[in-house]
Amino acid sequence: MVYIGTSAQESESNDDTSEVAFAIIENVPIYPGCKGQDNAKLKQCMSEKISTFVGLHFNQRVAEPLNLPEGKNRIFVRFKIDKTGTVVDVKARATHPELENEIIRVIKLMPQMIPGKQKGIPVGVLYSLPVVFQVEAATETRKEKKERLKREKRNRQN
Repeated sequence: MVYIGTSAQESESNDDTSEVAFAIIENVPIYPGCKGQDNAKLKQCMSEKISTFVGLHFNQRVAEPLNLPEGKNRIFVRFKIDKTGTVVDVKARATHPELENEIIRVIKLMPQMIPGKQKGIPVGVLYSLPVVFQVEAATETRKEKKERLKREKRNRQN
């Protein structure tokens, strides 16, 4: 079984004024549904919304056949929220290409946002997100479960 947890990471700064790190942006991008004037609260809301979004859309079954080691496993994903509020330049690092492809797919599904601003001008904002998996030992395969249920049904009928 795989459990997903996420935690926002603030990207390092970038000298290019067209891109600013989430950690130092004057006005953070605003995820749909986040409200308020305080940058800290908007950052927290955005992080929570992204974590929820990833948890809802990430297909956990992708990880099941990969024989991941028990315990915590991580996928690291970086992306930019561009000057229009669109998620672009998604890059991921994981132990398997299947996991990288899945997290990239999910991040690209994120909704349009209100772009971040630096000195009142919309800019690209860099964002990093580690996705943490808790992998538990499999107790029963689907085939084994199906066979067990058939046996139980036969035993009830007898």
